[in-house]
Amino acid sequence: MRTLLILLMIYCFAFFSVSANADNTFPAQPQMLKVSSSLLTEPADFKVTLPASYQSKADKRYVVLVDLHPRSHGYLAGMEDWMSHNGGWPWLETIIVTAPDGHAGLGELKTLAIKQQENQQFLDFMEQVLLPAIDKQYRTNGFRILNGFTGNATFSLYTLLNRPSLFNAYIAASPVLDDNYAFVMADAAKKLAGMKGKPRFLFMSTSDSDFEQNQLADFGKLEAIIKANATDSLDYRIKRFDGTYYMTQPILATAYGIEAIFNDVHQVLKPDSTISRQGVAAILAHYKTLSNDKYGFDVPATDSLIALARSFETTDPAKAIDIYLQTLKAIPTAFEASHALASVYASQGQRTEAIKYEKQALELTDHPFFQDKYRKQLAEYQADK
Repeated sequence: MRTLLILLMIYCFAFFSVSANADNTFPAQPQMLKVSSSLLTEPADFKVTLPASYQSKADKRYVVLVDLHPRSHGYLAGMEDWMSHNGGWPWLETIIVTAPDGHAGLGELKTLAIKQQENQQFLDFMEQVLLPAIDKQYRTNGFRILNGFTGNATFSLYTLLNRPSLFNAYIAASPVLDDNYAFVMADAAKKLAGMKGKPRFLFMSTSDSDFEQNQLADFGKLEAIIKANATDSLDYRIKRFDGTYYMTQPILATAYGIEAIFNDVHQVLKPDSTISRQGVAAILAHYKTLSNDKYGFDVPATDSLIALARSFETTDPAKAIDIYLQTLKAIPTAFEASHALASVYASQGQRTEAIKYEKQALELTDHPFFQDKYRKQLAEYQADK
């Protein structure tokens, strides 16, 4: 009986695996990106997993996440696939890139950075070779994340301090900081205080596990240095995952870090927020700043504008209509705003206007769900006219 049960489980697992891959619910098969450089003794094969929509959306460009640990690829690709499959929420679809295992040349560059304070050949390789190769081979949108655990977390901090413009966001889980590893502790105060330019993000974490005990004193010192010296150019989060296992740390840091990195993309401004209370122009300006300075790709203001308009639909319909009209003027493709505007006009007995904007909403979207919803709504407006 036990043997039969085991065989049934194996069969079910095999069937599920085949079905799941057929439905594209698992990450795509990794590719290899061969990178050659005079800084390396031999070419290096970086592993790359493309997002689920990469092949079907030929005009879309993507975020890039780089991690220097070869064993991180599986969990990062899996987490990205899961956390992005629901409309890119909370993780925008991302190209995952990890380093080869045991590459002597890369190891030598990292060793030089650890032992020689002014040696930045590792950063030269990242800036002049690896990142351009990724951009040349794949459709990237310019937003980059450097992810790391233990020693590689230290290299996230090292890169942030010495060449912050290489990445937009840095995740450092359980960094090695004792013995002035990669000179992070020695350089942090001065280089944080001198940081300028576009905003950068840092998520740094640790826990009280046995393996991290030797790092906690320096972690506390670095936290104090960051709080005392970070300029407005650095948005940072520092978190302790006490009571959790050591090998769980990169999973937790990645999940929390990703949520924080893309929070401004997904978080709708509340109607009573400081920005929204200033009106449509202030909301549009806020999202323009996010798009141009923080992310480098378009972050739509639509949902926050709709939220503001909806807050007036009952108390001041004319105000709601005005906000919707301003929204459509600024974002002509905002079909959700057109649909909402039609609803307000209908509530005011203005059927001709309601029909006009419901038709517009229907024309602006090719999504089957919304098309079906808007057709039904349009039919009701036409029947009542």
